[in-house]
Amino acid sequence: MKIIIAGGTGQVGVALRRHHHLKNHEVVILSRTKQILPDARTVVWDGINIGEWAKEFEDANAVINLAGRTVNCRYTQTNLQQMMNSRVQSTQVIGEAIAMAKTPPTVWLQMSTAT
Repeated sequence: MKIIIAGGTGQVGVALRRHHHLKNHEVVILSRTKQILPDARTVVWDGINIGEWAKEFEDANAVINLAGRTVNCRYTQTNLQQMMNSRVQSTQVIGEAIAMAKTPPTVWLQMSTAT
């Protein structure tokens, strides 16, 4: 199986990617920075715009969206707005990528928190 995890470097994402890696699934992490991970392949995205990363959705089995600015901060108006925007925008662009795929993922799990 091919599993795409947006936000796969956070606490929940790390647990999910390890689990799927141990099941011998192909794990693709959408990340804002290129990273070398022992249990997944990273693909860079900005969480806002469709890009080359959207090709990963073709023939994927599942997409898990955990993306969003960290909530581990002071809850200023600016930080709260950034938290909300990062979640809404990433959800919108993932929906666009799924809609573009000829053979889209069969499962999309969406999870986010703004506390």
